[in-house]
Amino acid sequence: MTLIIGSDHTWVKGIIPLYFRDHVIPYGDELKAEDFATVRSAFERLIRTELSTLIGLMLRAPIDFSLPSPDETQKLIDRTEQLLSELHQVLATPMRDSLKAALAEGPKKDELGPFVDAAIMREPIFYGAESAFAFQYRDLAVPKYARDEEWLQAHKGFSPQEGQQVVAAICDVLNENLLATLRNLKTTHPDKWTFLGGFTFSTNEIVSKSGLSVETVEAVTSAFSNLEDGNPTFTSLQEFNSANAYPIIGAGDGRHIVFLPTSLCEALYDTPFYWMGADAAYAKTAMQNRGLFTEEFTAERLRHVFGPDNVYSNVDIWETGARKKKLGEIDTLVLFADRAIVVQAKSKKLTLLARKGNDLQLQTDFKGAVQDSCDQALLCSNLLLGGKAYFADAAGTEISLPMHIKRIHPVCVVSDHYPALSAQARQFLEFAVSDAICAPLVCDVFFIDVVTEFLDSPLRSLSYLDLRAKAG
Repeated sequence: MTLIIGSDHTWVKGIIPLYFRDHVIPYGDELKAEDFATVRSAFERLIRTELSTLIGLMLRAPIDFSLPSPDETQKLIDRTEQLLSELHQVLATPMRDSLKAALAEGPKKDELGPFVDAAIMREPIFYGAESAFAFQYRDLAVPKYARDEEWLQAHKGFSPQEGQQVVAAICDVLNENLLATLRNLKTTHPDKWTFLGGFTFSTNEIVSKSGLSVETVEAVTSAFSNLEDGNPTFTSLQEFNSANAYPIIGAGDGRHIVFLPTSLCEALYDTPFYWMGADAAYAKTAMQNRGLFTEEFTAERLRHVFGPDNVYSNVDIWETGARKKKLGEIDTLVLFADRAIVVQAKSKKLTLLARKGNDLQLQTDFKGAVQDSCDQALLCSNLLLGGKAYFADAAGTEISLPMHIKRIHPVCVVSDHYPALSAQARQFLEFAVSDAICAPLVCDVFFIDVVTEFLDSPLRSLSYLDLRAKAG
């Protein structure tokens, strides 16, 4: 099943009212709990993937900046929501059909479940929850590309830190401009109301806010600006949509538009890797650096919870102290009392082909991103329990293991947003749980960041891992 999408820009003249309605929370001098009561329910409001689809469609045709009448705007909004509802129904059809068939036929021997088909996973992949907060994308881009700073400076004209500063300044300016736009509506006739000014910024505003040079600000905005080529690759729902990778849209006279600030933050985190991947001479280095970031960031966050003396990075497992036969490797090992955490990190992503509903590619992607690391975690966990192998840290120093390890928590971490990761782990992951080895936690670096921030003591984190394993 392929959803072919057109390029009728009348679909999306209501993008800004839709975004304002579903993603902006008005409040007074102080944000209060009751302010959130104005937000529409999760079943009613449009999510970012839907809005990104609308923006991608808008880029397929010349953008019309003329202001429609209130009646025309409402008609366009109603029509857009109707089409998006129909889209959701189409994506959900394979899942409904599979559930009906499963209920009618009853359980079968060796049944993998009704969600194993890739076409069924398209719905949770497209409508799945966000992996990260906007500030995580923005701020973690700095350590992610710290080793690539020389390449970025030479090819794009800015460092990771400067990219972060410009994006943060853009988001701050947009917040200020949106507030000013709302205040101006009080003295504007309703027929002339528009929120466009709240999504528009100028280069000078960002220079003033960030304190960086004009050249640096222009380098960042240019790098993430839409190419104005008609978004030619966006011919079906899961094809490449340049609105996600290049979310800044030129508005003329030195002005720029960003409809989804979160998409700009995600682009800062995600898009540079593809620039470097297109450089054949640097692609391998870029891939290695991404893997190192995942491992080092996870280890750093675990040290925040368990202390540096209990966290080991790049652990080698040898058959004996002679170190002639290597049995395995652990990216990060936590030893605390009679508990152990075995972390394996991967930097694989969900490919476009898998998002389209290709069964083989979906399972291939999952194997590379999750299953392989879980298999490795299980192997290393069993070696920990065996008590005969020789464990050495990155410096080659032997690690003294506890006399008795009561429980081991395998953790598999991916470096990027992996849509419907939990759903795919429930469906596809094969893992042998025992009394000592718990069900693995499959997550991304953003989740590790949040958990270690809130559960910042060993007992709280281990309690969470216990409960999560039981639920898994």
